[in-house]
Amino acid sequence: MFRPAHVLSGIDQIHCNDHLLSGRRIGLMTNPTGINHALVSTIDILHSRYGLAALYACEHGVRGDRQAGEKVGTYQDPQTGLTVYSTYGASHRMTAEMVDAFDILVFDIQDVGLRFYTYLYSLAYAMEACAQAGKPILVLDRVNPIGGHRVGGTILDLKTASFVGDYELPTRTGLTIGEYARYIKDYLKLDLDLTVAPLSGWQRQFYLDDTDLPWVAPSPNCPDLACALCYIGTCIFEGVNLSEGRGTTQPFQLIGAPFVDARALEQRMNALGLHGVHFRQAHFQPTFSKHQGTLCHGVQLHITDREQADSFFAGLKLLEVIRDMHGEHLEYISWDEIPSLDKLLGTDAFRTGRMGADELLAHHQPGVAAFREASRPFWLY
Repeated sequence: MFRPAHVLSGIDQIHCNDHLLSGRRIGLMTNPTGINHALVSTIDILHSRYGLAALYACEHGVRGDRQAGEKVGTYQDPQTGLTVYSTYGASHRMTAEMVDAFDILVFDIQDVGLRFYTYLYSLAYAMEACAQAGKPILVLDRVNPIGGHRVGGTILDLKTASFVGDYELPTRTGLTIGEYARYIKDYLKLDLDLTVAPLSGWQRQFYLDDTDLPWVAPSPNCPDLACALCYIGTCIFEGVNLSEGRGTTQPFQLIGAPFVDARALEQRMNALGLHGVHFRQAHFQPTFSKHQGTLCHGVQLHITDREQADSFFAGLKLLEVIRDMHGEHLEYISWDEIPSLDKLLGTDAFRTGRMGADELLAHHQPGVAAFREASRPFWLY
């Protein structure tokens, strides 16, 4: 009988950091994933135990009530009365006013182990602000829900650096958020008083469902672990005019558009014989986002063996095949001067046709292996 491993997050052992927090003005950067094992909010725990001075919101807001890309302003949290300063509004950086509001900053947000998540850069920018102001930061560690035993994808070219990818990271980092903080402190050469409250009971090969930890969606369009595993490869569809399943119950698992031949796409993808994945033709109508209210045709990506699957390569091959089938309809989206696909892939080589999916993956394998070794000294588990 399967018994999940008992794992405690950093917040579950907050008493070990009383010496850092007691008697200080505490700023907390968090969101709904900041909970303890009993599903009690980190906001409530810290406010009750020590008192909080201010809250700091990243993308989606402190309470998770903002959709992807929706700007967050400074406001008052109705539940605590605390000022919520936004790092996902006019600027992604902390202002002097924000930094002046605390003596120590605590960070407690679950990420998904992938370069695309803006929380990574909110943390890094906060670390830079704390280093500049000479203030300490405490990161409450959380598991990498897709495991810490695999690193993959592409290494980001700094020419494509943005708030959805930076620091020459691979697509799949293989790090917990605390390990990432340790790595970034070294990468940016920060003179920073950084403490990571570690996990207890976690091993690198564990996915979230190998543990007894509860799942709270790390963002509104990542409802479960199946989504997170597909997101490794299908996030790149945010950069083109196909629906990535936003506005459905299976975001990042469903990929399609009104112009796609679903049956032919299913057949071509499964003929590739990619290990651990299956593509099933699907038809769906998004309730919001791209192609809202319009019937889309495409496929659902099923991960049949997560240890065998290379989800990143599967997503990239899917886009490559759709481009070959429907190139006259495919469009690349830009949020600003850099095409969004380039930001998400960390390179323009695929969009411009300099490299196909197979060549791109092979080109980046040495860099991915080098990152794994370079990040190893910052592992905690």
